Amino acid sequence: MAIWKRYRHQDVEGLKVGRMNQGVNTQFIVYRIGDTLIDSGPSNQWKYVKPFVEAAPVSQLLLTHHHEDHGGNAAHIAAICGIKPKAPELGREKLAKGYKTPVLQRLVWGSLVPVETEALADVEALSDGTKIECIPTPGHAKDLTCFYLPEKGYMFSGDLFIAPKLKLLRADENLGQLVASIEHVLTKDFDVLFCPHAGVIENGRALLGKKKDSILELAENAKALKLKGVPTPEVVKQLLGPEDLTAKLTRGNFSRRNLIEQCFTLD
Repeated sequence: MAIWKRYRHQDVEGLKVGRMNQGVNTQFIVYRIGDTLIDSGPSNQWKYVKPFVEAAPVSQLLLTHHHEDHGGNAAHIAAICGIKPKAPELGREKLAKGYKTPVLQRLVWGSLVPVETEALADVEALSDGTKIECIPTPGHAKDLTCFYLPEKGYMFSGDLFIAPKLKLLRADENLGQLVASIEHVLTKDFDVLFCPHAGVIENGRALLGKKKDSILELAENAKALKLKGVPTPEVVKQLLGPEDLTAKLTRGNFSRRNLIEQCFTLD
């Protein structure tokens, strides 16, 4: 059963969908500003996303990155709206060809429906001319891109934020790049952050800064324990607690240990 909620903040509306209600990582929000959609939602929720898309004209779809919860319905939206989605260059091949979705992610989101895209420019715009700065923010994914609307003080953050503290990390994520990307975004003047998982966050810049600080604090504590000769599994347990079911279901691909091991590498 879909978990859904409608959002509205000034001229932005959103629809939350999800196959289950197990925290922010199992829910997704498709945002609309004017006739622009930001991300498309997971393919297994298309029957809920479709009415939201059809409720008003859509002239463009901007994808923050290629992951199946963000691009899953892009092909459907392209077909019914007669548009070609725009995506970061580094993600376009995966979007076009599709990719093998890990079992847990497929259970939660379904799989990507392959879609042809156009490359995002450095600067895009809404139909009224409002500027959208497309900011590369690798770390979570190589192609992750945030959308900054300086005239409005909005930041559409893709998966840069999600939550104020990291507890798990995927094996293909890069913590050093993530911290650098957060630092880059924090140089921008915004307050409202639109996260596709956590929702509309009115003090978003401040909370994103707290996330960076929490990562650096965790890394400092992890390296201190390592210098004392504490084994990695014990560092994980002391700082984050024991691994949960997610690590077991993903065979360690999404785990606390991945996070701690990357903390050791931060300068």
